[in-house]
Amino acid sequence: MEHRGMDASGYFRREGSLGLVQDAFAPLVAAARERTGEAYGQRLHSAYLYGSVPRGTARPGRSDLDLLLALHHEPSDEDRDTAEVLARGFDEDFPEIDGVGVLLYGKDRLLSEQERFDLGWFLACLCTPLLGADLAEHLPRYRPDSLLARETNGDLASLLPRWRARMQASSTPAEYRRLSRHFSRHLVRTGFTLVMPRWGGWTSDLAESAEIFGRYYPERAAQMRAAAAVALDPDGDPAVLHAYLDDLGPWLADEYTARHGTKSPR
Repeated sequence: MEHRGMDASGYFRREGSLGLVQDAFAPLVAAARERTGEAYGQRLHSAYLYGSVPRGTARPGRSDLDLLLALHHEPSDEDRDTAEVLARGFDEDFPEIDGVGVLLYGKDRLLSEQERFDLGWFLACLCTPLLGADLAEHLPRYRPDSLLARETNGDLASLLPRWRARMQASSTPAEYRRLSRHFSRHLVRTGFTLVMPRWGGWTSDLAESAEIFGRYYPERAAQMRAAAAVALDPDGDPAVLHAYLDDLGPWLADEYTARHGTKSPR
């Protein structure tokens, strides 16, 4: 019996599938498969979708397209330039999406012991195969335990100084909206993985993640629900970012470290 994103044995069920892609996004997915293969050729080992499009929850004109590309070698500057051109083309040609994210990694890194409970888990459990041989066949099954919590999101404390620098370098409402979307998503997902081992399951739904977090930290529930709302509808008010950087973020980083420890150095 499947329960909370788990199978009957308590392992993660892989979320998303090409069968869940909504009709409005089918041409985009077909183009992603074709253009990615053409752009990278023999350099590409495999390509994957992740996020709302393969989960079937994407909102036309509001959601972004998320791709993970596994190369036969570590990405070069040329590979990164190719990804930027691809992303720009998708964004310009498909009004159904608002933004494109492309993650580039060498396949050896994705399969490495060091990344077993971070990028490896991400690929095996949250990514939907689009093109090429599925690397998940070489990865283990995963449970929602403290080790996974530590290795996926146990680096918030080290991220906060970088976030502050990005905030200080921003000055327009459009820049603040981009940051609020990014920061909010990360904080909500970190809040969820903080309680994931106790809850015993998985969800990628941000609103649900915030609600589950709130059961364990009721004094912070309203803040996390608000962050989930901003993740879906970004806010251009810098006060939102200040609240994350001065209060919710530092508290969450400290609580995470106390409960799960710090992510292994990369």
